[in-house]
Amino acid sequence: MTDALSDLARAHGVATAYTTDRGHRVDVTPDTLVAVLAACGVDAGTERAARAALEAHRSERAARLLPPCVLVRVPVGDGSGGRGASDRRAGRRGGPQDPGGTDTTPPLYLPEHTHAAVQLEHGGTVPLSPGLPPGHHTLHVRTPDGRQACAPLLAVPERLPAPARRTWGFLVQLYSVLSRRSWGMGDLGDLAELASWSGRELGAGFVQLGPLHAVEPGALPDPSPYRPSSRRFADPMHVRVEAVPEYAYLDASARPAVERLVERARQLNDSVLSGSSLIDREAVLDLKRRALRAVHDVPLSPGRAAAFAAYTEREGQGLTDHATWCALADVYGGAWRSWPAELRDPRSPAVARAREELAEAVDHHRWLAWITDEQLAAAQAAAVGAGMPVGLVHDLAVGVAPEGADAWALQRCLATGMSVGAPPDDFNPRGQDWGQPPWRPDALAAEGYRPFAELLRAGLRHAGALRVDHVMGLSRLWWVPEGRPPTEGTYVGYDRDAMLGVLALEAYRAGAGVIGEDLGTVEDGMREELAARGMLGTSVQRFEYLGGSTGRHGPLPPDQWRADCLATLTTHDLPTTAAWLSGEHVELRARLGLLTRPEAAEKAAAAAERDGWLAELARLGLLPDPGGEVAALHRFLRLTPARMLGVWLPDATGDRRPQNLPGTATVHPNWRLPVADARGRPVPLEELPRTALLRTLADVFADLEEESPHDPHDTDRAPDDTTENANANETEERHGRPGSC
Repeated sequence: MTDALSDLARAHGVATAYTTDRGHRVDVTPDTLVAVLAACGVDAGTERAARAALEAHRSERAARLLPPCVLVRVPVGDGSGGRGASDRRAGRRGGPQDPGGTDTTPPLYLPEHTHAAVQLEHGGTVPLSPGLPPGHHTLHVRTPDGRQACAPLLAVPERLPAPARRTWGFLVQLYSVLSRRSWGMGDLGDLAELASWSGRELGAGFVQLGPLHAVEPGALPDPSPYRPSSRRFADPMHVRVEAVPEYAYLDASARPAVERLVERARQLNDSVLSGSSLIDREAVLDLKRRALRAVHDVPLSPGRAAAFAAYTEREGQGLTDHATWCALADVYGGAWRSWPAELRDPRSPAVARAREELAEAVDHHRWLAWITDEQLAAAQAAAVGAGMPVGLVHDLAVGVAPEGADAWALQRCLATGMSVGAPPDDFNPRGQDWGQPPWRPDALAAEGYRPFAELLRAGLRHAGALRVDHVMGLSRLWWVPEGRPPTEGTYVGYDRDAMLGVLALEAYRAGAGVIGEDLGTVEDGMREELAARGMLGTSVQRFEYLGGSTGRHGPLPPDQWRADCLATLTTHDLPTTAAWLSGEHVELRARLGLLTRPEAAEKAAAAAERDGWLAELARLGLLPDPGGEVAALHRFLRLTPARMLGVWLPDATGDRRPQNLPGTATVHPNWRLPVADARGRPVPLEELPRTALLRTLADVFADLEEESPHDPHDTDRAPDDTTENANANETEERHGRPGSC
């Protein structure tokens, strides 16, 4: 590797080496660096080109009066204080971050006597000062020698307000929670019922969901909700068709055909609930699309028409692009890279003409997005109306499908020819390739992070909190050149301060919280940064050990868990608690040929892990428990200082099947299982109130809201060194990522 290539890579936040989960240094190959730089618009194909690109980068940076984006932190009245800005020092520059965690761009200093003014997001101009309101503003500067420049200025909250009280709730995959009114999978009507019942009768404070993002049309090669077509818009297959107001006014000529679709949907639903078939998203989507086309033909009342127009105006160009892609996909298929060349650019004249020709279809897809948004709002209203302090917790996937709507509309901000993944580790020695294009750090900064802010805004609009999948990706991502194995990738850094700042800003404006999924390999300082900003992390019992999950030597006692987290026993990618206790998860992996060592050795290790936890429960006096070991483990969770406590809904019904077993899409029914009991019999929503184990677990968390959450900034309680070590050393990629689903 030449010095020019190495320096050029570092200048653009591209790692030239990385450290494995075992602490070994690995040098990145020059070919990988050249490919990654090319995806960022930088030619480094030869030594001469690399030197020229490096010199151009340095010259451009030296001549620039303002960076692409400026960030300031401001107080928001929560007592956290804020750095703000001064008339000479305007905060931090926007730009990539060194993959090692060190910001590559220093604070911005303006020349003496420079005139600086801020054009506010909602109008008006004010001097650059510490009193800026949070928002997406524009900084204008003029130097004494007449030079002028402007750049986006992000005024972001120093810290989000802390939750007022501890709370608990259910973790669910919505498709799996069917009622007898569903159309073959759980829908937003079912979600409203679940939230209303659990909030009122059980005292639950939230329902955390898997992603509800829009999926690709047509046959679904991968039913994973973590590989969406769009992260900004939810999928209409989650709509309760009968709850659309226009459904009641179907024309007499259209109603019989729709009623036949309803009857077929009920048969499909009965088949799933009887255990005769799995959840079939394609069938559900087909039935709902056909029914909703008929419902769309019903004229809107004046009030409804005004509401639709207001939604369309609010969503603007993003909705137009999404609806246009959907209309084009109906004609040419969902893989836009195979469309006619003139349609691959969303801003091309050909696309503008096609939008006019397909105006009716574009309007239909706008309408679908609107009615879905309405039912999301209704579900959150039901949750809040039931007394939930949080309500719905939506999930933001780490990326999008490379041929989907977002990849088409936002291609200017995505790295062409690259895929997100994970480096090799003990859990997956070949690494992981998730098949999703990453953000380009430079393009995001140049646009003031607006594309990122817009999808965050959408996810937070009808939520009390947002879970950010693989939150470490806001600091760095593992880029894999297309056509190469994950072992030939490298880390590319993002401006962590800016990415987390935008996340904090949108959460603050929505009055919502943030939960970062920070399982697996986490770079130094990331968890501490989340906590400092008032964002929660994720702690899972299976990974909480003294010394961390790699150097484990006994379960981490409950008082040593971190407070700033959502604590759970398991996740959608792990065995249910019943299966973990029985050892069935090892038997399942053995049947599928997934074990990397003899079955007897795997069973012995699993039994030792389980017995260690049971011994810890006994030490704490939680065994024997009248509710059994599952209840005792949840009582353990309550003893932790975690601000939010999650109950995986299948754990509450005794289900023994994993919703997802990473890497087994062809041999295991991932993402297609309804919530079931211990015998595998599906449990409809109507039976949940009569489920004894669920009631027992709800009793475990009774009166939890009366407990004040632990304040991690309380200096009277010194941090426990063992806890810090456990968090710092948790470096295994144990959590299955989207691409491995």
